Amino acid sequence: MSNPTLVVVFDVESVGRRVIRETIGEVADILYLTDVPAAERADLLRRADVIFAQNTAKDLTTEELSLIRTVRLLQFYTAGVDFIPLQALPADCPIATNGGAFAEPMAEHALAMTFAAAKRLFIEHHHLAHGVFHQFTPNRMLCGRVCGVFGFGGVGVATARLMRAMGMQIYAINRRGYSVAPTEWIGPPAHLDVLLRAADVFVIAAPLSHATVGCIGARELSLMKEDAILVNLARGEIIDERALFAHLQGHPAFTACLDAWWVEPIRHGVFRMQYPFMELPNVIGSPTFHRITWWSVSPLIESLPK
Repeated sequence: MSNPTLVVVFDVESVGRRVIRETIGEVADILYLTDVPAAERADLLRRADVIFAQNTAKDLTTEELSLIRTVRLLQFYTAGVDFIPLQALPADCPIATNGGAFAEPMAEHALAMTFAAAKRLFIEHHHLAHGVFHQFTPNRMLCGRVCGVFGFGGVGVATARLMRAMGMQIYAINRRGYSVAPTEWIGPPAHLDVLLRAADVFVIAAPLSHATVGCIGARELSLMKEDAILVNLARGEIIDERALFAHLQGHPAFTACLDAWWVEPIRHGVFRMQYPFMELPNVIGSPTFHRITWWSVSPLIESLPK
């Protein structure tokens, strides 16, 4: 019996292709849609058993989408697919996301930003560059403080593991209000206020949904500690952009570490912010970039009926 055919429909550079080959092994034949002439794309899509996509709305034309009705698996590279028009896909097409694949690198990123905020690294770097030596300005210890994690899935649990290693207590929110991962307190979304009041570091790792969009607004920010550190690893839209900017202006001891933005290139085609966050000294920003990680494709392909 021949191997399934895996067709990668977005552009992948040589390093990424090596990772895909190492991950897939010999369980599938791997072909790249971007390698074939335009006239041959339709034929290649008709042959696909598995499609590996980043954003089908951009990777494929409307006509090409109609060719994947017999595909046995559509695997997305991204963990979150809230920005992908899934309604345009065949209703009976099995879809898998890459949830959890980026948990460890994102957890490290959250810890790095938290340390930078707690230890005032960027602020004092700026002062030193201007000849000011604040040797006795205190910074903060993480040990003994509370890390609140909103969204206690793969990324949230991985982040909590690193924060606990720093001596922090873990408070968490997930939909069930329960997790086998260790916490000092865990509750459902209805108890978000408890988490907000307790957290010295508040990590957002929840998916964007009708329930979470705009759920961190002026009222929620007002419940937080004056010197809290907010770390957003999820989606910008979970936080009210205007409310956060105003809160940062009015609470200079409060720090926002933003790895997620309201308008981003991959989801929207452009990077844009409504307010000049990067002009504020209590903001640390990063461009939502994480290392290549594909882990869920190979076992899913192996599970396909021969």
